[in-house]
Amino acid sequence: MNQLLPLLLLFLTHCVLASAQSPATAPAPPGPTNVTAILEKASQFTTFIRLLQNTKVGDQINTQLNNSNQGLTIFAPTDNSFSSLKQGTLNSFTDQQKVELIQFHVLPSFYSTSQFQTASNPIRTQAGGSEGSFPLNVTTSGNQVNITTGMTNATVANTIYTDGQLAVYEVDQVLLPLSFFATPAPAPAPAKAKKGARLPDSSTGSDDGTPADSSCAIGLSKEVVVRVMVCVLVVLAAFL
Repeated sequence: MNQLLPLLLLFLTHCVLASAQSPATAPAPPGPTNVTAILEKASQFTTFIRLLQNTKVGDQINTQLNNSNQGLTIFAPTDNSFSSLKQGTLNSFTDQQKVELIQFHVLPSFYSTSQFQTASNPIRTQAGGSEGSFPLNVTTSGNQVNITTGMTNATVANTIYTDGQLAVYEVDQVLLPLSFFATPAPAPAPAKAKKGARLPDSSTGSDDGTPADSSCAIGLSKEVVVRVMVCVLVVLAAFL
């Protein structure tokens, strides 16, 4: 027993030293960026999350973030922002308009709050180009960022998430595109039909609208004159 004790102590010492010299386990790599998970963690974005899922825009955003280096900026309205809309507003939108509504809250570039100070308006969104049906203008006043759409005046209330590629900002109003509410221009009135030509007077001409042919009457008059002249000549010859 006394001989085994030193061997046992030596074995235990070797195990402790080997364990101390083994490299520490590396931390697990972060999972793919998930916009829905970011908003769920921040809470108070239930309606916006539901629209992201129903329109499939959320899946498109995650695919862009995880498969490319293209940055994105998202303006996320709170549940209170949706509650402040006129009753029935969301339900009045078509499925295509709901897709465009969510895309209107997404910028296809990364913007830090300081970069908004030098942004060129109108800013391009994923709903469309910088001009046309989806104009979005951003202005700054000190550290405050304001957003106007022609229908909505909103303010960036808080930075929810930023990692240099994705920026998610809380906004206090739903950004409504002007094109959803603008009255379409009236269709041009049809051109007036040209006034038709007057029908020919049957008493003054033929059915095809040409003047009545008087050559027959003229020919008849000449025949009468010739006959009269012949008679005159016959009478004169009788007296000569």
